[in-house]
Amino acid sequence: MLIFYGHPFSSYTWKALIALHEKDIAFDYRTLGPDHPQHGEELRAHWPVGQFPLIVHDGVPWFEASIVIEYCDRLVPEPRMIPEDSDAALKVRLFDRIFDNHVMGQMQAVVADAIRGPEGHVPMIVDQAKAKLETVYGWLDRELAGGGWATPHGFTLADCAAAPSLFYADWVHRIPEHYENLRAYRARLLAHPSVARCVEDARPYRAFFPLGAPDRD
Repeated sequence: MLIFYGHPFSSYTWKALIALHEKDIAFDYRTLGPDHPQHGEELRAHWPVGQFPLIVHDGVPWFEASIVIEYCDRLVPEPRMIPEDSDAALKVRLFDRIFDNHVMGQMQAVVADAIRGPEGHVPMIVDQAKAKLETVYGWLDRELAGGGWATPHGFTLADCAAAPSLFYADWVHRIPEHYENLRAYRARLLAHPSVARCVEDARPYRAFFPLGAPDRD
């Protein structure tokens, strides 16, 4: 059986888990944290950097959420997370990078500032990250005007990336009301069964959110 290392509250863990749930792939979930120190040791034996998610299948480790999802497409081809058509695949990968780098990355910059505490607070970093989120929100709102998923190619890698990034980004910098397309897309994602499962599994850990989790979602 495939072994999966991650944590239910981790955004990139969600990204990979959503694809596993979509494909109904069975796995041995080895949660990382102080209650399971051996899992951290196993993880670092495969990838000394210690970042997750990471899977092990047939003795071979694979890490980085996008790579994990691409590997899952090999294991269970349908439903495809990356289209076979090269132009469609390029569009999906583009949105994957937008959500990871320009939404998730900026959200994490704000969270990292909160983790540093008042003595390490750098207002300029927070202000710049929120300004970049505001910019990408506007771009996404225009791109998502047609409704549906991130691309015209069904629920894909792009949506696996979008779900956790928009979930948490909205917590650190609320998506303005006038971005109706983006807000509706986020709502569709959170109602999607594989995403809703991740939201519920992470609910017990909300008290750990450094900025304080809002009383919603």
